[in-house]
Amino acid sequence: MAVKKENSIEKVLGHQFSAFYKIPIDNFFQFALSVDCVILGYDEDTLKLLAIERGAEPHMRKKALPGDLVYPNEDMDLAASRVLNELTSLDDVNMTQFHSYGQVDRHPVGRVITVGYYSLINVDQYEPLANSWADNVSWLDVKSLPELAFDHNEIVNEALRSLKQRVRLQPIGFKLLPKQFTLGQMQNLYESILDVNFDKANFRKKILGMNLLKDSGKLQSDVPHRPGRLYSFNKDAYESLLQTGYTFEL
Repeated sequence: MAVKKENSIEKVLGHQFSAFYKIPIDNFFQFALSVDCVILGYDEDTLKLLAIERGAEPHMRKKALPGDLVYPNEDMDLAASRVLNELTSLDDVNMTQFHSYGQVDRHPVGRVITVGYYSLINVDQYEPLANSWADNVSWLDVKSLPELAFDHNEIVNEALRSLKQRVRLQPIGFKLLPKQFTLGQMQNLYESILDVNFDKANFRKKILGMNLLKDSGKLQSDVPHRPGRLYSFNKDAYESLLQTGYTFEL
């Protein structure tokens, strides 16, 4: 006679697990999972955060990161891309997972663990548009953020700490600059990210000494000051240097 299979979670994991913790085993599978996206851009010499205005409870009308729940049958990275697109219309954004947040009371509705993603984008190449339950989207100065929904201020701060570590070792800051930029614009960007002041002459000497920039032979136009020489990032040169063990370091 065939033996009937038991498919309950408790049968799979064992009765002793539930007995040891004195908690019904099904309770361990009642957590929700979400993703929150920290999208950073650089505009008007300022590092900016893309925020939505929540059009749904909880925290109705509050500024927040683009974020939402992960579907039960969905991979994390796919969920992050889907949620960002649904709420802001942004597509084809390469995001990096940087931290998870699981405080018991971080969400007023129930236990929700969220995974944070961040990305650097060129604001001139994207046009955010509020969709779904997001009522609005806007760029906020990261140095003067309002109180965001949930624990989103903490998530942004952690993303910035992660960014500061990476930007000193990898030339990811070039993603925020236009295709052609001046050394002054580049210095302002890195000073904004790292919250430091570089000596102008030393910064330029170090950057040009890396041989990672291509001189366009052109100058800025329509500026109220002395026009600066325009450069672009030489990605091919950087990838070739990586093969020799080169490390980008500011």
